[in-house]
Amino acid sequence: MTPGALIALSIPSPSVSGFHIGPVTIHFYALCILAGIVVAYLIGGRRYRARGGRQEDFETVTIWAVVGGIIGARIYHVITDHELYFGPGRTWYHMFFIWQGGLGIWGSIAGGALAVWLVCRSKDLRFCDLADSLAPGILLAQGIGRLGNWFNQELFGRPTTLPWGLEIAPQHRPLGYLQYATFHPTFLYELIWNVAGACFLLWADRHWRLGRGKLFALYVVTYTFGRFWVERLRIDPANHVGGWRINSYTSLLVFAAGLVLLIWMLRNKPGQTPPGTPEKVPAAEEQDSDADEDRDDDPKDAGDAGTEG
Repeated sequence: MTPGALIALSIPSPSVSGFHIGPVTIHFYALCILAGIVVAYLIGGRRYRARGGRQEDFETVTIWAVVGGIIGARIYHVITDHELYFGPGRTWYHMFFIWQGGLGIWGSIAGGALAVWLVCRSKDLRFCDLADSLAPGILLAQGIGRLGNWFNQELFGRPTTLPWGLEIAPQHRPLGYLQYATFHPTFLYELIWNVAGACFLLWADRHWRLGRGKLFALYVVTYTFGRFWVERLRIDPANHVGGWRINSYTSLLVFAAGLVLLIWMLRNKPGQTPPGTPEKVPAAEEQDSDADEDRDDDPKDAGDAGTEG
């Protein structure tokens, strides 16, 4: 098939990656991330309220989850691509210039989860309730965020002649691939996988009635399974160990950890805790409850209640 025919059948890439409002540049990548956060917030908030949680608690957790996710994403990027900031000719403090790009999804997940856990500890909330509530929305948000890679013409896969190949402009092609015009649209593969995975999580939560924590573990297994084979397709510059990208190892390790956790929970924590069940009943409430029961059992109280009718 001729190059012209391939282009005719391929997926075009956007010619622009943002727009200007006065002196301010708005990047479509940032808008995709913001849209994903909004979707995760709306879905997660509705699910958390259905579990008996309070909206104000969820809002507090969401704010800190976003902050922790951004910080974690940047830290992971700096660690795995340290040569961009340290060494001859590099400026180390550019690692703080987050607006120049460079975020790692694995750091985002870890940082966000840590922030949620810390808030839950400080506010005496169930971490697993929040994690299960957020899981489907997070996966959907990750899919929406991948659209940003499409606008930026980045993080695509190997060259392909398939009819859904992605057109990449010459200036965005890595060295060694300048002669190719169409590549695997890994952003689309991950988008489809994440949307399907989010639907699966919602279905599983409704039909299997998974207990607290199991749905989040299932989210980890679902996401990492898809992310592993997507990573195997990508050709963008990355650090390799033994011929594999570092993110491939990360995907495999997190998948294994999530699977072990899910199996352990299914075996050792069967069933489902009713939504809204508190961690423990405060002593004062237990005393009030006992006092109420004593009054109900008092014959005098029962007689008085009968005369009121």
